[in-house]
Amino acid sequence: MEQYAIKGGNPLVGEVEIGGAKNAALPILAASVMTDETVYIDNIPDVRDTQVLLKAMENIGVFVKHEGRHKVIVNGAQVHNLVVEDEYIRKIRASYYLIGALLGKYKSAEVALPGGCDIGCRAIDQHIKGFRALGAEVVIEHGLIKTRAEHLVGSHIYMDVVSVGATINVMMAATLAEGLTIIENAAKEPHVVDLANFLNSMGANIKGAGTDVIRIRGVARLHGTDYTIIPDQIEAGTFMFAAALTKGDVVVKNVIPKHLESISAKLLEIGCEVKEQDDCVRVVASKPLRHTHVKTLPYPGFPTDMQPQITVALGLSKGTSIVIESIFENRFKYVDELIKMGANIKVEGGDTAIIQGVERYTGASIAAPDLRAGAALVMAGLAAEGFTVMDDIHYIARGYEDFHQKLQALGAQIELVNSERELQHFKLKVG
Repeated sequence: MEQYAIKGGNPLVGEVEIGGAKNAALPILAASVMTDETVYIDNIPDVRDTQVLLKAMENIGVFVKHEGRHKVIVNGAQVHNLVVEDEYIRKIRASYYLIGALLGKYKSAEVALPGGCDIGCRAIDQHIKGFRALGAEVVIEHGLIKTRAEHLVGSHIYMDVVSVGATINVMMAATLAEGLTIIENAAKEPHVVDLANFLNSMGANIKGAGTDVIRIRGVARLHGTDYTIIPDQIEAGTFMFAAALTKGDVVVKNVIPKHLESISAKLLEIGCEVKEQDDCVRVVASKPLRHTHVKTLPYPGFPTDMQPQITVALGLSKGTSIVIESIFENRFKYVDELIKMGANIKVEGGDTAIIQGVERYTGASIAAPDLRAGAALVMAGLAAEGFTVMDDIHYIARGYEDFHQKLQALGAQIELVNSERELQHFKLKVG
């Protein structure tokens, strides 16, 4: 079984290149089937979630050709099956983006209920509400979300809660509906904007993405395009906090600094230097970390996907910090693993972590409970005294490309091991 073997204590120093945004790539790949013409998509991260989605698309008749590691050619002209339920697609949350795409184009879709990380209830009620408002019938049967419509008609839709997934799904379906759709209380995340830009490059008429009111005037058809996905703000933020945790000096390249403002602000609060340039951010951690308070919020607030990373950093900060998770109710499962490493954290009410900073973490045998927490626990291992061995690292592969190789290039002592013998060899090698 694959594990990460980590010896902590080395400051991370150097430059790291950030890949394409997983959370933008997934809806964009799904939306690429909405035209019969060829679509070229560049800067796709080579991670498990994108691989699974592309395989599911091929299984329903979509032509997919890889040109190098980060570019794909997609043609959806020969889709022959509107039922998506292979064993892989159930494992990723983004499976539901195929509903909006197929419903928009074919007025019918049946897609397996989504999986992904177990970080709490991510209800699809707002998706269903949006599809029904456009005129679709929606039922859940045999583990499938089944949608069907004679035709889709634009509507005025108010989202009861800010939902990235529902905003994206309704936006896709409305793109090929008749008339005007207005989504109020829409999500404003960068990947929502990126999808809107992608659809507009295919001939859609979407205005207001990035604000809380999105207007979509339906068009009869979409055409091919050549599009490059935005950089991944969460991968970038993870490496920014890795610099903070290891007392390092890291230049995070190929980013959009505006997307990182809430992350940069918290790093400044806890005592790091953050220097922005046009497409890179440098984080220097030369002073002891200070405590702060954080509440996760929809964009442009502090991202829920960065909550484990900042909690791990605050565990080594002077004083008492409070982290409130307002997006998902089950996102502190990793705290038990961090306590094994010496952290002093109490979780109250399921959504609030009270953190008393400690002098150091110590290495331990731990497991990744989900994607982002897994990456955060690797960072804890890099900051810890001694050796850390991490199980269940398949979660990390869902959203980080070449994670341990990028860390190695910054000076981290981390290796992928497959046996006890390889683990012992790593320990002997690094001392």
